[in-house]
Amino acid sequence: MAPAGVRHGCRHACGRLADAVARRRGAGDARGVRVERHRYGLLLITLFLSLGVQGIAPRGALQQLVVTALAGAAAALAVRAAGLPRRVVRIATALALVVLALSVVRATVGGVGEGAALLMNVALVALGPPAVALGIVRDLRATGQVRLDAVMGVLCLYLLLGMFFAFTYGAIDELGGHPFFAGEQEATTSHCLYFSFATLTTVGFGDFVARADLGHTLAVLEALIGQIYLVTVVSLIVSNLRPARRAAS
Repeated sequence: MAPAGVRHGCRHACGRLADAVARRRGAGDARGVRVERHRYGLLLITLFLSLGVQGIAPRGALQQLVVTALAGAAAALAVRAAGLPRRVVRIATALALVVLALSVVRATVGGVGEGAALLMNVALVALGPPAVALGIVRDLRATGQVRLDAVMGVLCLYLLLGMFFAFTYGAIDELGGHPFFAGEQEATTSHCLYFSFATLTTVGFGDFVARADLGHTLAVLEALIGQIYLVTVVSLIVSNLRPARRAAS
């Protein structure tokens, strides 16, 4: 049997090695329990890129194709970042590829209306919020603390909500039979995005106004969601943000 000093030294060395491995993997919490990290950085970059393309790029088939590609990428990244099963990730990725293929067909040979294309974007973006919300809840329950990943997740969720309503407004304009905006304002991708986030943030500039009751109701719903989300979820998450705890050396 090895002397007590040798055994103590071995246990100490093994403990330091285990702590180092856990720190490198970023997979342990303060209690030493393995925790899956939900990272939303790439999703956040994709969403901001999509906002830029929708707001700045000239309207046309190429813009719609890029917007659809980014919406599909956002949906797949949201499901993956939430740590959902691989089968769900594969389904979301396959759906994104199908929608992108239909957008390519629309841009090249036609046959797919703009209203249908916007509805497909609505379906893609709609996958994001519940997936991100689930990932945030799972992260909070597993770690027992608010980390930077959770803050980035709630920001992604906020952007996804604004994009969802923007695509919805555009689809209503194309499929509803009447203009969505009052005063003969055209419901372009940029205008719908602008109106959506002005409503979501409750800024309400007033230069774009929904014309019909359906638009009014959706705008009120979006404003309520945005205001409640900011003053409750975002403020609660940010106020409880704590730096990640490192394992003792």
